[in-house]
Formats: sequence, structure tokens, C-alpha cells
Amino acid sequence: MTPRLLPWLVLASSLTAVSVQAKSMTDYDVLVGAYTAGASEGIYRYGFNTQTGQLEAKPRQVIKSENPSWLTLSKDQRHLFAVNENGPGQTDVVGKVSSFSIDPKTHAVSFINQIESKGEEPTHSNLSLDGRFLFVANYAVHPDPGGSLAVVPVGKDGKLSAVAQTATHEASKVNPERQASSHVHAAVPTPDGKYLIAMDLGADKMFVFNYDGKKTQPLTPAKAPSVDLPPGSGPRHLLFSKDGKHAWLTMEMSAQVAVFDYHDGVFKRTALVDLANKDGQQYRAAGGLHTSPDGKFLYVANRGEVNELLVFSINSGTGQLKEIQRRSVEGKEPREFSFDPSGHFVLIANQKSNQIVTVRVDPKTGVLGDTVQKVDFDSPSDFRFLKP
Repeated sequence: MTPRLLPWLVLASSLTAVSVQAKSMTDYDVLVGAYTAGASEGIYRYGFNTQTGQLEAKPRQVIKSENPSWLTLSKDQRHLFAVNENGPGQTDVVGKVSSFSIDPKTHAVSFINQIESKGEEPTHSNLSLDGRFLFVANYAVHPDPGGSLAVVPVGKDGKLSAVAQTATHEASKVNPERQASSHVHAAVPTPDGKYLIAMDLGADKMFVFNYDGKKTQPLTPAKAPSVDLPPGSGPRHLLFSKDGKHAWLTMEMSAQVAVFDYHDGVFKRTALVDLANKDGQQYRAAGGLHTSPDGKFLYVANRGEVNELLVFSINSGTGQLKEIQRRSVEGKEPREFSFDPSGHFVLIANQKSNQIVTVRVDPKTGVLGDTVQKVDFDSPSDFRFLKP
């Protein structure tokens, strides 16, 4: 009797294998960071289905952490780093940075250690390409002491050491309320890893540093140490094109995107693109920006009064942008957004309306389509998808 049953057993085994494979191709873990002044507890790990565009109803894990507003993954996704955007008026008044390990099989997240960021309200971080340092942007709302760039050594085990180097800059003071001091908003390595670019909203400049990972203090001013931007523009986030020849910068206060040609530490501005579609729009606040997975389209969050995502086609030769769509995020203050691994959905963190909104994307045209899910979630801030 056994030989007759074997083909059925083989078939059942094959079906099980196919089922497991299908699950791994559609089921992903996504980490969600959140501000913790309200109901959120820190970092949440959810399951996400790339066929339906749906987040699971309940998180798979909750990792308690104060105000983990920006999440950074190591290249191998074995380690997670979160800036704890603490400062005056918060439960914890000291800006910090936390490190976590990620189990490669289960994706379970475990705390490693935490250090002080040597500044208030750290809002952004990035790893050097060699993984030796974490660059932290201390925004610092109050002008005293003001913002700074902090350089944090990272061990091979993911453990953070105390800040090894800091940099601060002279403010433009064009806007007396928001630009009375340095406000470093982001720090981004160049694609070749030779330079680090720091965006300072308070200075109306991008600062360019040489990077040498063999030194304990790896940053020195580059030959062209800064890039001047329009007065009162308030630079926020920088993104390089896939080929590294172009870059786009959101300028928060003027609600614009600056387009640059880039080569070996030198930026040449080629265009300024307005996000606001009417002169009467008072409150303007450009936010995050990301390209589509294929690099053909640029998506930019325009917060302010309108709360929308703008979609641009990218000229691959020049990096120039052509607007093709404006689409409401159906909420307030889209702090960040992220494409899912399939490229068919965008998850939007609507911080001030306390929702995660998922929107369908047409990868061929770049156009944003129907809303597929809205999840109530207190003060979402950032997303990071994990590989299966």
C-alpha cells in the first residue's frame, strides 16, 4: 500500500513548498516608527501583503522606544537604528539614538543599546556606505543650543559608541522665528561614499564633507564646503538619482524642489520647481521625497495646507522634472511615505490625522490610484520594509 501512497505524499509535499514560496513572495514585514506623546509606544512590526496592499490588523511585534521618528537599516538588514526625537517638553528631554538587532529568520527586533545624540530633536540618520558611522541630524527646535550634525561610531555587532564628532553652522536668520540658529534636518552620503551632505534648514545651505572611514573623526570640509540656496528656503531632504549624476532637494519653507547636476562633491543647480499651486497658499511645508523603484518617477510630499503627493516624471539624461499628478494623501501632515517591495503600493504616514493610508500605484505610468486601506495609527512617522 505504501508505494501507491507515495505519489500523493510527493504531491502534498510539493504543494506545501509552493505555498511557503508564495507566502515569502507576498508576505513582508514592515517596521513603522511613531511619535510617542500619545498612544503609540515606539516601533511596530506589521505584516504586509504585496498582492492585496493590506497591513495585518495587529502588529507582529511592538518595540518600546521614545519618539523613534526616523528608522535606518544596515545594508544586510541585521541592524536597525532609530533616532529618538526627544527634547524640551517631551517625556525624555535628551535627544538619543537607539540600536537594535534583527533576527534574519524571524525578523524579531531586539534592543542593543542607546546613546545621547548630543543635541535636541534628532530627526534623521544615515549610515556611511562602509557601515562604520551613523550620521545623525539634530534638528533642535530652540535656537539655544541650536542644531548640529553628530557622527556616531557603529560596531560590527551594531552597538553604538558615544558621539565622536559634531558640526554646527551659522544660521541665515532670514526667518527670525525658524532660522535663528542651525537646524540640521538630514545627512546623506553621496552614492560613491566619498562625501557626506548635510542639509541645514536654519542656514539655507547644504554642507559638503569629505568622508574618511579610517579616521576616528571621519569628516572634514570638502573643497567646495557648502551649497547656497535661496534665502528662507529651508532645505530638508536630499535624494540622488540612480546613476548618481543628479540630485533633488526638498526645501521645506519655500515648498520647492531644487534640481542639481552632481559630480565629485560639486552641485550645480539647474532648476527650482514650485510645489504650491497657488500664490494664496500660506502654510507651505515640503517633506519627504522618493523615486519609484525603477527610478523613472519622483514623488514629493507637499504638506502645508494641501497635504498631497506630487508625482513627476524624470528626464533620465538631465534629471529635470515634469509634473504629472497631484494626489491628496487623505489626511494631515504626511511625515513620510514608502513604496512596498512590489512597487504597486505607497504607504503614507499621516502624522497629524493619525492614520497610515495605502494607495495603489501604476508602475508603468507612475500615477497614484485608489486608496486600498486606511489604518488608524497614532502619529506614524516612518516605514522600513524588511526582505523575506
